[in-house]
Amino acid sequence: MAGTGTGTGDDGGDCTIARHDFGPRCFAGEAFFVPSNDGDEDDGYLVCYVHDEGTGESRFVVLDARSPKLDVVAEVQLPGRVPYGFHGMFVTQAELLVQQQ
Repeated sequence: MAGTGTGTGDDGGDCTIARHDFGPRCFAGEAFFVPSNDGDEDDGYLVCYVHDEGTGESRFVVLDARSPKLDVVAEVQLPGRVPYGFHGMFVTQAELLVQQQ
C-alpha cells in the first residue's frame, strides 16, 4: 500500500496515508475502495488479493479504510492462486439490479 504519515491532498490540505504489512513474502494486488452505505466519504473498506510467495496461497482481504493501520476486518483463504495483475471490481446490489433492467 503506501507509507504511514501525512501528505498533501488535491485541495492542498493534509491527508493521511496508511500502510498495512501482510507479512513476509506476501504481496497485495491493487486495492479497491468499497464505500459503506450512508457513511462519510472516507468511510468504507479496502479489498484486495494477497499472495504468499512462501506458501503459494492466496487470500481475499478486507481492510478498514479509516483505521490508521488498515486493520483487517476479514480474510478468506482462496482455493487457488490469484495471479498478480488480476483485476476485479465491487458492485453493489443496487447497481446489479439496474444492470438487470
